[in-house]
Amino acid sequence: MTKEIPNISESEWEIMHVLWEKSPRTASEVISSMQEKTDWKPKTIRTLLDRLTKKKAVGVNKDQRVYTFYPLYSQEECQRAEARSFVDRIYGGTLKSMLVQFIQEESLSEDDIKELRSILDKKPKEK
Repeated sequence: MTKEIPNISESEWEIMHVLWEKSPRTASEVISSMQEKTDWKPKTIRTLLDRLTKKKAVGVNKDQRVYTFYPLYSQEECQRAEARSFVDRIYGGTLKSMLVQFIQEESLSEDDIKELRSILDKKPKEK
């Protein structure tokens, strides 16, 4: 059974990136890291950590005197879930429509085209 990955807001993604870089981290370490990148107040960052904990995207280790936070999902798992959600919402679940639009609107180099062909050639054929 696959676990349902919670929806993560744009701001929460920023917190997750900090935790994926290094974890576990204390709230103070997360705040310090986030304040290097943003102008968010410590209370805002703590609120986002609390939300992620309630959503079960982030775990808390309460065994030590100072609580530490760590991601419960890998970056790849969250990216895959977000991509699936995007395709479902914007393209009605049809990946082909999205790919066609991107390929038609983006300028692709010969190397990009070769790489895409190679990926498609390696993809196992469905019966």
